[in-house]
Amino acid sequence: MVKRLLQIAAIASVCGTAWCAEFSAIIKDADGRALPDAVVVAIPTDRPLVLPARRSTAIEDQVDKEFVPYVNPILVGTSVTFPNSDNVRHHVYSFSQSKRFELPLYAGTPAKPVVFDAAGVVVIGCNIHDWMVSYIYVSESPYFAKTGADGAVKLDDLPPGSYQVRAWHPRLIAPEETTRRAVLLTNVKAGVLEWQLELRPEKRTRRAPVAGQRSRY
Repeated sequence: MVKRLLQIAAIASVCGTAWCAEFSAIIKDADGRALPDAVVVAIPTDRPLVLPARRSTAIEDQVDKEFVPYVNPILVGTSVTFPNSDNVRHHVYSFSQSKRFELPLYAGTPAKPVVFDAAGVVVIGCNIHDWMVSYIYVSESPYFAKTGADGAVKLDDLPPGSYQVRAWHPRLIAPEETTRRAVLLTNVKAGVLEWQLELRPEKRTRRAPVAGQRSRY
C-alpha cells in the first residue's frame, strides 16, 4: 500500500514548553457507514518512542453478562482490573499470544489486576457465558484513541513531527499494517484522515435464553 504524506492540523496550545499537535480521523466501513469501536494509533518515526514513566490503569467491567467496554484500547504496561458487576459469577480468560491469563470463577473484584506487558490484540472471553467477548488493544504508543458512534476520533497533545498512523477494528479483514499512513504534524491547518475498512461479517454467539431462570452462573 502506497504511503501518503499528509499535513494536518496542529493546535495553538502549549504542551510543557513545546507546541502540541492534534489530528482528527474518520473511520467508515466499505459501504461508507460510520464505524464505532475502531482504534487509531500514531507512532513517531523521526524520534524514539518515549513512554510515560507512570504505569496507567484501566477497567474491563462485566455488566448484564457482557464485557464493558467491547473494545478497550490501553497503553502497553497498563494494569487492568476486571470487576464483576453482575449478580452471577464469571470466569474470565484469554488465550491470545500477547497475553494469556485466567481469572477463575468469581464474583466482585479480583484482588490483583492483570498487567498487559506486550503490545497486541487480546481477545477476552468468559468460560461460563460463551457470548461474552471483548477486545483489549494494547498499543506500543501513548498516542491512540477509539472512535465513537459517529466513527470520529481525535488525537491531541502530540509533539509535532513525522508519524505513522494506522487503524484497527475487531472485524478488520486485512492485516492492521495495511492501513498505515505517513503523516506530518505541523502547525499548518490541513485535512482529516479517513479510512474505509473492509470488515468480516459480524458473527457473535447468541446469548443463552435466561428469562425466568435463575443460576449461580
